Amino acid sequence: MTLADVKIGDKFTILSIENKDISAQAYRLGISEGANIYCLEKIPKGPVIVKRSLQEIAIGRNLAKKIIIKMNKEV
Repeated sequence: MTLADVKIGDKFTILSIENKDISAQAYRLGISEGANIYCLEKIPKGPVIVKRSLQEIAIGRNLAKKIIIKMNKEV
């Protein structure tokens, strides 16, 4: 599953990022492997807006399709 597949309210962990260039770009946005993130908003045909700690980040769909995630179960 990729970041582009999440729905509003989903909580997930970043498992991997496809290549080094994309990984570096995501890292600059505060997204790295192992990060626990929450989907705040999903704009139709636009970016996925995620929240990590107190930071909100808009990630374009093309980048989101290259970020592999694992859904977190609610406790």
